[in-house]
Amino acid sequence: MENIALIESFSEFKDDKLIDRVTLMAILEDVFRNALKKKYGSDDNFDIIINPDKGDMEIWRNRVVVADGEVEDENSEISLSEARKIEPDFEVGEDVSEEVKLIQLGRRAILALRQNLISKIHEHDNTNLYKQFKDLIGDIYTAEVHHVRPKAVILVDDEGNEIVLPKEKQIPSDFFRKGDNVRGIIENVELKGNKPQIIMSRTSEKFLEKLFEQEIPEVFDGLIMVKKVVRIPGEKAKVAVDSYDDRIDPVGACVGMKGSRIHGIVRELGNENIDVINYTTNTQLLISRALSPAKVSSIKIDEENHRADVFLKLEEVSKAIGRGGHNIKLAGLLTGYELDVIREGSPAEDEDVELTEFSDEIEAWVIEEFAKIGLDTARSVLNQDVADLVRRTDLEEETIQDVMRILKEEFED
Repeated sequence: MENIALIESFSEFKDDKLIDRVTLMAILEDVFRNALKKKYGSDDNFDIIINPDKGDMEIWRNRVVVADGEVEDENSEISLSEARKIEPDFEVGEDVSEEVKLIQLGRRAILALRQNLISKIHEHDNTNLYKQFKDLIGDIYTAEVHHVRPKAVILVDDEGNEIVLPKEKQIPSDFFRKGDNVRGIIENVELKGNKPQIIMSRTSEKFLEKLFEQEIPEVFDGLIMVKKVVRIPGEKAKVAVDSYDDRIDPVGACVGMKGSRIHGIVRELGNENIDVINYTTNTQLLISRALSPAKVSSIKIDEENHRADVFLKLEEVSKAIGRGGHNIKLAGLLTGYELDVIREGSPAEDEDVELTEFSDEIEAWVIEEFAKIGLDTARSVLNQDVADLVRRTDLEEETIQDVMRILKEEFED
């Protein structure tokens, strides 16, 4: 195979991989010099001239002319008689440049050249891809669903790069079909062998923060700061916001008229309930705001252990705890304090308590089972016969006994 034909086949990689001319020349020269080292022991006395745009290349071997019988290094020296076969007027001590055809390296060496080139170009592509997406970590990115697997969704961007959205990084309500456009943040880039694996996430707090930047101009412009974000993906989130400008209402700006601004974010996150609160350095006030929509009566803070006793009226307890305990859990994460709810006072003998106020002790689905048969207060359950409740609900006797015990303790206290 002649030099030009080989270079023409190599230059195909330039078009396929969109490698710039300078980079391709550097890769080609590196590949050829490795081949020359294997063939001649050294490439120090070789000049390589490559023009991939025209599809041509020249390799020149430079040697010094020495007297016949005095050649010590055949790679760097040439005898006078051999030199004069190239040009008849060469003399001892002169430099001889002789063109080397690739065919002289041998067929196996040429095949190795091609494999080495492919490897180098893939290595170059992977390095560039790794650097490109490392710089995008924490940014929102959009890609198209290419394949849905049980443990991950495989996405492809406009440049054909593969991105992985693992099952645990998906919002529970997410459902994707081939061809869907998916938004998430680039969470990490991992090297699997020499190939980078790009990981996307839709459950990260950073994703919600970046959505605020995208959807709310004042956040994008830096007029409103997102101080902290906590989430239970697909269920509930709390976002603390602040502004240095007293004329701007950060919560109002983020929520928008009748929720117009935050609606798009909620929809993107599978109808995740988002509470936006004003950030403050006043710990008591921050805890009180974080427990919204519940109205807190008072708070006792233990700074040393980062705990707080939150005192609430009976009708506010269920609001503070929230469905599945999500509200109080997120409030604790947002404030950095472990929050303990303290019910104010105890109900009189003729008073009753809503079952939902016991959601921190009784699971929501159990409360729903009682509600199905019209029992939604503590006393309405306590006045029932256990055997009758077993018959009328889908609850086990042991579960009903546990509920009875919890309700009785409330009134005994």
